[in-house]
Amino acid sequence: MYIRENFTKILNNKAGLMYNNSHYLKVGIYLMNSIFKEQIEQFKQRNQHRGRLLVSCPDQPGIVSAISKFLFSYNANIIESSQYSTNPEGGIFFIRIEFECPFLKEKANEMEQQFTEIASNFSMEWTLTPVYKVKKAAIFVSKELHCLLELLWEWQSGDLMTDIALVISNHEEARDVVEGLNIPFYYIPANKEIREQVEKEQLQLLKEYNVDLIVLARYMQILTPGFVAANPHKIINIHHSFLPAFIGARPYERAYGRGVKLIGATSHYVTNDLDEGPIIEQDIARVDHRANVDSLKKIGRSVERSVLARAVKWHLEDRIIVHQNKTIVF
Repeated sequence: MYIRENFTKILNNKAGLMYNNSHYLKVGIYLMNSIFKEQIEQFKQRNQHRGRLLVSCPDQPGIVSAISKFLFSYNANIIESSQYSTNPEGGIFFIRIEFECPFLKEKANEMEQQFTEIASNFSMEWTLTPVYKVKKAAIFVSKELHCLLELLWEWQSGDLMTDIALVISNHEEARDVVEGLNIPFYYIPANKEIREQVEKEQLQLLKEYNVDLIVLARYMQILTPGFVAANPHKIINIHHSFLPAFIGARPYERAYGRGVKLIGATSHYVTNDLDEGPIIEQDIARVDHRANVDSLKKIGRSVERSVLARAVKWHLEDRIIVHQNKTIVF
């Protein structure tokens, strides 16, 4: 109880670092690190027998029956199931199943091997993921920190179950916040003239940290096709939802000039088509004639924060199936 009370006292802002007393800062960092490690270990322990199965395949009779029988053969109990078909006649079928399976750690490899026969019979694309394997995330950020801070807050509170392995930035603004949480911070200046050299260094870091997910939390650099190809459907971006109306620089100024009544944000997987990858989540906020450019930006940042956090959370929870240039989110 003492730890929780002091932790709450110290975390009086989303960065968790704005203290005047250096002693409290050190105590706060120690308590936070202890609690974060404890949260992850408790999550792994609670979910040591839980798995998630994602499947997409041509729709036909017998899919659910085959999957259910397979899970039953391993004494697995289905605790959540969501499915969708684009068309019961000739369409594509999607399903997400969450299940409890005794001794899943010992059975997981065999289950994957045995499921390949069913997958072949139904032409399935599929993943079977043990929940106790917490995904490692890398966050890329530039000067604007609002999305980074939201992710860190969700992570601190235990609502974003991931291991934030490192933060990479082409600016120094985020260093104090990130290193204050004992997360490795890498400052790598970037521009279009040295982009390939920079990405080579970034890819090496991602490999060293064994990263599963890359989050672009307002990282204002365009990724090369090679970088994107090395991480298919593993890079999540966030941007304003004026596109395609106000492409390029100063979108809020131009939106203000047009008298927009809605502003919003879009989070999507990154592809080589700039800002046109499969959309994961969107949201909006209404505005009126009273809103000036600064207030539009403030509202926009608020929407961006929540939209990106939801998209990342759904990816971490294996709720997303990508189909063509769309997503199915269960």
